[in-house]
Amino acid sequence: MSRASDGYAPHPYTGGRSAVLRALAAWRMEWPGTPSVLVLTGNPGSGRSRLITGFLMLCDPEYRKRLPLDDLDPTTVPPDLPAPAVPAVAGLTAAQALWLLADHYGLDAGSTEEVYAGLAALDGPVTVVVPDTDRAGPVRAAGEPARLVREVLAPLAATGNVRLLAEADRAVAGELAASLPPGTVRIVDLDDPEWADPDGLVLHARTALSPDMGAPELPFTTEPSVRLALGAAIGRRAGGSPLVVELAVNCLLMAPEGFDPADDAWLPSSVGEALDLHARRLGADPGTLRSILAPLALAEGDGLPVQLWPRLAGAVAEQDMSRAVADGMRLAGPFLQPLEEGAGGDGDRTLLRLLHPAVGDEVRAGLPDVRAAQTRIAMALLEAVPDQDWSKADPYVRDHLAGHTLEAGLLPQLLTDPGLFVHADPVPLRAAVEAVPAESLGAPARTYLRTAPLLTRTEAPAVLRAALLETAFVEDGLPEYAEALHRLGLGLPWQTLWSLPVPGVSAVTVGSLPRAEGPAVPVAVLVVPPGTPGALPVDGSGAESGSAALVQGLVRPDDLGGAGPGLDLGLVRRPSEQERAEAPLGLSRGADYLRVWDRASGDVVAALISDTPFTAADLSPDGVLLAASGRGVKALRILLDGPALAS
Repeated sequence: MSRASDGYAPHPYTGGRSAVLRALAAWRMEWPGTPSVLVLTGNPGSGRSRLITGFLMLCDPEYRKRLPLDDLDPTTVPPDLPAPAVPAVAGLTAAQALWLLADHYGLDAGSTEEVYAGLAALDGPVTVVVPDTDRAGPVRAAGEPARLVREVLAPLAATGNVRLLAEADRAVAGELAASLPPGTVRIVDLDDPEWADPDGLVLHARTALSPDMGAPELPFTTEPSVRLALGAAIGRRAGGSPLVVELAVNCLLMAPEGFDPADDAWLPSSVGEALDLHARRLGADPGTLRSILAPLALAEGDGLPVQLWPRLAGAVAEQDMSRAVADGMRLAGPFLQPLEEGAGGDGDRTLLRLLHPAVGDEVRAGLPDVRAAQTRIAMALLEAVPDQDWSKADPYVRDHLAGHTLEAGLLPQLLTDPGLFVHADPVPLRAAVEAVPAESLGAPARTYLRTAPLLTRTEAPAVLRAALLETAFVEDGLPEYAEALHRLGLGLPWQTLWSLPVPGVSAVTVGSLPRAEGPAVPVAVLVVPPGTPGALPVDGSGAESGSAALVQGLVRPDDLGGAGPGLDLGLVRRPSEQERAEAPLGLSRGADYLRVWDRASGDVVAALISDTPFTAADLSPDGVLLAASGRGVKALRILLDGPALAS
């Protein structure tokens, strides 16, 4: 291992950065005068994430055993303490990140306030490290990183026994510091000369060029003197950025032909220069490289499926880019990172993403109109849905189209398709919809938005998502959307017959009302507060005190078999215990769920969950479920395989 100028070995992962590691170690050991909150910031590509990763290696009791601690500067090595909590916030909402922390500490909390109270009640200091805050959120345009800092990190930092280390962009780092008392926060800006490490950049470049570290055997990698000189030139030209060093080395190793290591004119000083110089050295137009990378710079989630790449590149460039993409791997390769992802029944698929978000920032900055580019991408993704059947769409298309349309300003127009509501991953779709001004949302989108917490909380599969949305649409007076969900061919467990937004229902029962001719009419009896419009006094006295009841048709709420307003509640016949026991379906109830099960097999055939507690429920012998909650009462016909149960 090479030794640093102070005689100590460099950190094996960070390759230097001793000044910053000293500050982090002092924070970890609670050195007198050290603020409780340390925020690492700097330009994209300044090495923030790598530094925190290297520091966490020193904080993990098991990983420390694999490090040459005796060779490192002792002021950079924190004491041997239990590992801090490290919530992985990349891709998560602020709320998800907070509950991840609550789970880590085993807190029994039902609200965000209880989470912070639970943390404050823990014995001793609570040490939390939050890397990658700039990658928070399932949708880029929704502004989740800033929300994470304001709604999670700031309250954490204000909790007396919490010691917080976070990585954040410069603007939100300053906002966090300004929101807390003076002296609470120390900001370490890696682009400040105080924290610069030019020797570390040179060591980084030399190490990356070494065949011992996996570099191919080339004239400028195998000859030590040439390699050392080239590494020094790359580090010197990199403008203090570890990412620029990495890109410079990648470009040379990907296309070494004709490169003169003595000519540092081809060595970049910025991410943008790395893109342009690499293209020119290969005899390509830098604009072509940026066009090839544009869909990846605009992509959502973990990456873009490789098969969608040419289509979207053509959409952004407004010309056929299939040949340029097919022939452009040497051109684009230094800036890409492939990722293999399982895709369920479709088998494995390859995703591509940019090597670092800063590359995406550079490409996006060069687009003449990001909103227009996202519009063209959204249209191309819509065209990629086979037969406009969302169940057949690539997972990227159905899960991330909302993110593209959000940035294009087109999301409200998309939020009228029940098939998308059902098949899209509810986490990114909910985040995208929540980012749209409420006044811009149509009625179906508002229904989706109020139902989405149930979908995300329960990680509901597509069938349950469709079923919960079906009943929500009926509740909100959108029966045509509920009917459309039944046409998706998913085999929903119920059909919502009606919903009544009457408050205060304390009990429900199914029954039947005899008629002079023909079979009895199935009805629902709802116990409601006195004075409820249309309700009858249970005791028949007409007084305002005491219980009252509403009688509705069970299948059709206005069908009471011709009975008028003066209906005698005594005429309603309730099922006998024997009739209930002999019914094919049974009912189980919890605080916020109802389960209907097949008595013969014991299998649950329908599970209704609610965001408000159920106050009452009943099940008719022929399979109509009555459910009352704070939202009112509704009737659902339970559907089994084959024809629906008759009612």
